[in-house]
Amino acid sequence: MFTRIIDPAAAPNTGAYSPALKVGDFVFVSGQGPIDPHGNIVAGSIESEVALTLDNVRRLLAAAGARMDQVVKCTCYLADIADFDAFDGVYRSYFGDVMPTRTTVAAGLAGIKIEIDAMAYVGK
Repeated sequence: MFTRIIDPAAAPNTGAYSPALKVGDFVFVSGQGPIDPHGNIVAGSIESEVALTLDNVRRLLAAAGARMDQVVKCTCYLADIADFDAFDGVYRSYFGDVMPTRTTVAAGLAGIKIEIDAMAYVGK
């Protein structure tokens, strides 16, 4: 099966992992957060952090030749589950009529309010 590492310039890489991989008909995007292209955390409201995080996901998908409407699964980590409604409102705006499957959990995130990983199907 063909595997291609997606250009890390598409989004910041802050650890020992591939930001995204294209494997066969799928693109796997590692957990992204509210990080600017220089690798700096951009702290803000939950809404602004979700938007920046999903922009990072979108950039990695685009580098792999995929779109947000091809995302089939996301796992979302919230520092505070009380932010769910605000998170969900921004999240919905990034996807089409068919939402990807999703798991959302509260997690002990340090210095950020949100982290999201994604899987997209780019096959026929």
